[in-house]
Amino acid sequence: MLDTALGPMAIGWTDAGISRVLLPGDTPEEMRARLEKSGGVEDASGQSEIAARILAYAEGTNDNFADVELDLSRVPEVNRRIYEHIRELAWGETTTYGAIARWLGDVVLSRAVGAAMGANPIPLIVPCHRVLAADGRTGGFSSPGGVRAKMEMLALEKAASPTGQFSFGF
Repeated sequence: MLDTALGPMAIGWTDAGISRVLLPGDTPEEMRARLEKSGGVEDASGQSEIAARILAYAEGTNDNFADVELDLSRVPEVNRRIYEHIRELAWGETTTYGAIARWLGDVVLSRAVGAAMGANPIPLIVPCHRVLAADGRTGGFSSPGGVRAKMEMLALEKAASPTGQFSFGF
């Protein structure tokens, strides 16, 4: 459990790497229950480096977490491919569901990309908040904080739309 500038967050991990990140929107009790349901246990002594990096991110430190080891063993192969692809996005860089679908080979896969984003167990580190609708709108966001959490993260990163026409801010 982390008390960040964006709100309470939580991290779950296995021996293979980070397996879960919970974004703000739930109470700490609800987060603990979600981690326990997914097989995690709270261990305040573990993963201090990644915890410090997430705390710094929430304060505005540029970090795309691309070097963080992940455990995606419970994730379908196509989702893993998509997640590895979007992990290449830089701080504040955005893309679209359609662009990822074209990268996969067919623009009609946009809904599948959206489903993969909605099923992302490691948001922030797998930066699904940087994936937008074709017209630059935010699209959905399945974290407890919803689209507002996505907007806050994009504003923190001073992100521009894929067309570069605007920046997210409040």
